[in-house]
Amino acid sequence: MTQRQDKWRRHGARYKARRRAVDVLFEAEARDLDPMAIVEDRTELARVPDNHVAPIAEYTRQIVLGAAEELDAVDATISRFLSEQWELGRIPAVDRAILRMSVWELVFNPDVPTATAVVEGVELASEYSGEQGAPYIHAVLDDVAENLQEIRAAIAVEAVVAPDQQD
Repeated sequence: MTQRQDKWRRHGARYKARRRAVDVLFEAEARDLDPMAIVEDRTELARVPDNHVAPIAEYTRQIVLGAAEELDAVDATISRFLSEQWELGRIPAVDRAILRMSVWELVFNPDVPTATAVVEGVELASEYSGEQGAPYIHAVLDDVAENLQEIRAAIAVEAVVAPDQQD
């Protein structure tokens, strides 16, 4: 058994859902489409066996919807922890997709243990990103994890204040 085959078998359904979510988020940004439209398109395509399109897992759908709905908060959180010489728009698109997926899990999905969200994001980065992507993503995710309570509190305050400002 090759190392890649062994690694593939080790991954469970959630890892595969995360990987598919990163693919969808990446494609949505590259094609300037709503990520949920891509999910719906893939769901329809998967219904026809001749299309050879894998169905979208429910957790993939949850990640994509959550990341899309909370994109401003997710991107602000990522931007806060990027090094001074980098801006969110300057990092590779695949790294942005991985960070968006991972930060959404860290901040908005309390069912996922913090360590799991970080490790899975770094593993996806080591699979998809360039050689410097995984360490950089690891550093950003560690910083987010260390400041999680503060980040969640700030987002909660913004959610309360924002509707009041719309009056």
